[in-house]
Amino acid sequence: MSDINDLRNKMDEVTLKMIELLKTRTDIAGEIGEVKKNIGKGVTDEVREDSLRRKVILLCNNIGLDETIATKFLNFLLNESVKVQSTNKQTHLSIFLKAKSLEAQGKKIIHMEIGEPDFLPPKIVKSALEEVFDKGFLKYGQAKGMPMFREALVKYVSKKFNANIQQDNIIVSPGARFSIFTAITTLLNPGDEMIVIEPAWPAYKDCALYSGIKVRTINTTFEDKWDPSLEQIKSTINSNTKMIVLNYPNNPTGKILNEKLQDNIIELAIKNNLYILSDEIYSQYVKTSWKSILSYNYDKSIVTQSFSKSHAMTGFRIGYTIADSKIIEKMAKLEALCLTNVSEPIQYIAMKALEADISNNTNTVQKRLDVLADKASIMGLDFVVPDGAMYIFARINQEGFDGAEFANSALEKGLAVSPGEVFGDYKNFIRLSACQDEKTLVEGMNLLNDLMRNKQ
Repeated sequence: MSDINDLRNKMDEVTLKMIELLKTRTDIAGEIGEVKKNIGKGVTDEVREDSLRRKVILLCNNIGLDETIATKFLNFLLNESVKVQSTNKQTHLSIFLKAKSLEAQGKKIIHMEIGEPDFLPPKIVKSALEEVFDKGFLKYGQAKGMPMFREALVKYVSKKFNANIQQDNIIVSPGARFSIFTAITTLLNPGDEMIVIEPAWPAYKDCALYSGIKVRTINTTFEDKWDPSLEQIKSTINSNTKMIVLNYPNNPTGKILNEKLQDNIIELAIKNNLYILSDEIYSQYVKTSWKSILSYNYDKSIVTQSFSKSHAMTGFRIGYTIADSKIIEKMAKLEALCLTNVSEPIQYIAMKALEADISNNTNTVQKRLDVLADKASIMGLDFVVPDGAMYIFARINQEGFDGAEFANSALEKGLAVSPGEVFGDYKNFIRLSACQDEKTLVEGMNLLNDLMRNKQ
């Protein structure tokens, strides 16, 4: 017994020493974060992380430790550093909330910072709101969603995306964001790695970070027209890599991958047995050829959809996920724990919305995006013409330009835009949303032009 107690005491001493070292490491991470902030450097440094990862693997080989365990522990440490260094970071939502606060004070704000269509949901939604009470959809329901709604989604998805699915392949969620969080949380374990191609909607990283998942970023560039490097993705995959996230049409660039490149990425993911989390909520707004990940019939693909963009139903908070039934079962357990089920009245309303013709929404957004692109070209902004979605991701060629600083100063002048750093290491970019009427967009771009001229 004394031998085991001695060993336990030694293990306790090591554990306490590790905690002390963790405190030291966290303090240093905070100091590095302040330096990065002062010099305008992004939080994540993939080159340094890769260098440290190689050193850890080499050490594991020398001391006889399983490198998978060690690199998972390293991922925990790296994530803690990211959390420490990410405080007070500007986001498109923080700009939106500031804009709303200013509006409450009586100030006029032109909203070009958030992807919220200004037009109304389909008219059938109004009548559904009125009839839902009499229909009796007022009780607890299944975590996966109302069977009749899921059956309607099966028909809708099968026709729209040429997919072969059943009810058990669908779960209803309170918006696509929760679908993404649920998929990441239930399918991956702390210390696992997930690949995100940037620029990217920040929720992918945030959901992973707070689930203990390490995000490995693939940075794409304006010069390469936002095409990711297949070789870079291949070299990033290791034994801890469990998922790759795709978002096409992309937020914020509007990029759609050419079919061959997409095929190659899917082939690589399948070869490495990765989950493919595909956020396809902008599929209603495509201007060129586009192929859903559903078309590959891969059993580890998870496709998220939402009524927010396609049906202009942002405030209803309703979305859905399409995946293998085993994946849906895992997601349903967490959703039941967190929510019980999505509100049945809202599910009924969304089900009725599926009957509406929303092609005019597509035409409206595309016309507005064209207006935005024309104005941006006249102003001399650098951007890749979007293949879809509802945004322009513009590079501002002014020395020392800081998108976050500019977004805050523009807000004081009545214009809300999203800083590029929200979507990755793109400090000299801003995202402009085509979600207002054409007159308002022109007014907003004229104001942007004036603000940029005054800044020079």
